[in-house]
Amino acid sequence: MAVRRTAVLTASTVAGIVLLLGLKPHQSTLPAIAGSGGSTAVAPPVSGSGSSRPSPSSNSRGSKGGKRSSGGGGATGTYAGAVMQTPYGPMQVEATFSHGRMTGVRALQTPNDSGRSQSIAASSVPTLTREALAAQSAQIQAVSGASYTSEGYMQSLQSALDKAGA
Repeated sequence: MAVRRTAVLTASTVAGIVLLLGLKPHQSTLPAIAGSGGSTAVAPPVSGSGSSRPSPSSNSRGSKGGKRSSGGGGATGTYAGAVMQTPYGPMQVEATFSHGRMTGVRALQTPNDSGRSQSIAASSVPTLTREALAAQSAQIQAVSGASYTSEGYMQSLQSALDKAGA
């Protein structure tokens, strides 16, 4: 009787493992990623960057017309960073400044080549935004599991900071 019980238990365990491994994750369409101060525009995937690291795109969106305050208190305005190509799609942010202080960061484009990329961006971009605003810098910790998105975010943010002169 014990041998039969062991055989049934082993067979049911193997069947359960096979079923679990055979399941595909549900791929849903995610809503726009909420950034700091508004909705996020997600651009269509850019094909064939061929690189494994983010790099500036040749067709980046121009900087929004940031203005310098005349009072010497630093930059005031909104500055779009360069579009950084990641293996999973483009990453671009814009930063808003008031008298030299970064008051908002919003993702303009996020990696979107698959539902998984969108999901990773949806969970990592808000964390990166909070970190950037707290640090007032692009020198922040990458989000675990979102290395390329984090690197693209930081590089695009640094580009926006450079445009602002911050």
